[in-house]
Amino acid sequence: MERKRKEMEKGKSELRLAMEELRMCSPGDGEEEQVQVQLVKVQEQPKSSTMDILSVSKQLIHVLDEIGPTLLVLRQDIQENVQRLQDLHERDSSKYASLTVIVTEEMEQGTAKKTKSCTRAIIWLSRSINFSKYLLERLLKTPESSLEEIVEEAYASTLKPWHGWISSAAYKVALKLIPEREFFIALLMGNCQDFEDLAEDAKTLAYAVQPLLEEIDAISAKHNLDKMKSS
Repeated sequence: MERKRKEMEKGKSELRLAMEELRMCSPGDGEEEQVQVQLVKVQEQPKSSTMDILSVSKQLIHVLDEIGPTLLVLRQDIQENVQRLQDLHERDSSKYASLTVIVTEEMEQGTAKKTKSCTRAIIWLSRSINFSKYLLERLLKTPESSLEEIVEEAYASTLKPWHGWISSAAYKVALKLIPEREFFIALLMGNCQDFEDLAEDAKTLAYAVQPLLEEIDAISAKHNLDKMKSS
């Protein structure tokens, strides 16, 4: 919390903090000019790290906090899944450093598909990150679209296929509270950035999280969990 406060005082946006948080998982000197080198190293490493998905998801929560109550449903879902996975990791950080180990253990125990399983948390965190990645990409590529249109498109492409009628109904309500596009972009940019900075941050973050998303997709497919739905 203290680090976040100090960074925000420097004018860094939540998106920039999310990018840097993920990059910290890779070895290196941390200098800004080393961004591309760092990301190559991140991509080359196995992306089954529990800490990776927890770090990205926590930063995503901070971004949603900045937006306000608009996507409260998504924020609560992410928070619950983060807490469940974090609790398991804290029990034995060495054993549960790998997402593969977590899913494999729950599959063997027959608990992977249960409502409160960490396997389910991993899959839904991945889907939430994918939703956010899609939203950012469309926000930058379609300047003519309203934020409501972009969120609706992102939801339909990444989350809606796995939601039951209860979750879908909650998102329909959330769509009515979507802020204006310009207001949302201003929040993402922070105090000391411009639109070009935002575009670069979004591109860098999307590039960095892609291997993690692919790893989780592979784990899910291996155990026939990739079609898991909510209520």
